[in-house]
Amino acid sequence: MSDSEQLSLFDLLPGSEASTPSVSQTNLIPSSAKIPIPPGTYENLEQLANHCNQCHRCGLGNTRTHAVVGRGNPQAPITIVGEAPGQNEDETGLPFVGKAGQLLEKILAAVGLSSEKDVYICNIIKCRPPGNRVPTPDEIAACKPYLLEQIRLVNPKIILLTGATAVKGLTGDKRGITKIRGTWMEWEGRLCMPILHPAYLLRNPSTERGSPKWLMWQDIQEVRAKLDELS
Repeated sequence: MSDSEQLSLFDLLPGSEASTPSVSQTNLIPSSAKIPIPPGTYENLEQLANHCNQCHRCGLGNTRTHAVVGRGNPQAPITIVGEAPGQNEDETGLPFVGKAGQLLEKILAAVGLSSEKDVYICNIIKCRPPGNRVPTPDEIAACKPYLLEQIRLVNPKIILLTGATAVKGLTGDKRGITKIRGTWMEWEGRLCMPILHPAYLLRNPSTERGSPKWLMWQDIQEVRAKLDELS
């Protein structure tokens, strides 16, 4: 089915007069992943979060406790995109609240960045995969429209992509994270940097030169400098 044919299905919605539903009709958007969510569907992040908590565009909606949409400043200059919620996130409905999230907070604070002021944090997908497995391509595709809407609404100056799944899920770049971390990339006119996932740092505690933690320190300092430059 072509994109135009998919979009035309919105004409079948009760009371709809156009192929793109109005903001007030977001609860009527079909849950099937075969139906796209057009850009501009959501007026704010609260509305998007409400829809995510009702979403069954993929099978993960059947096993979640909470949809994990985002946290932080909705006007933040930096958006951090992770992979998928874990158990702590599924239980609380908030991303990056486990040990990896606590480490991320410390990394940000080390360069004077606050998750409440300077950063908006979200994930490629909004529901926890069973057993914390890597999300499938179909799950990522079903959830990607929500991420694109989050980026549109927050409108960050910088996007940090934590880990290979986040990089591939948003940009399609399949290169390994160790090869591209710390390098600036452009995606849809936005400045992005792939960085190591905090969970990877927890598994590699060394702080010696060239270690994952040392590399992350170099990268986060570069991000701070770039933000100051853009500001």
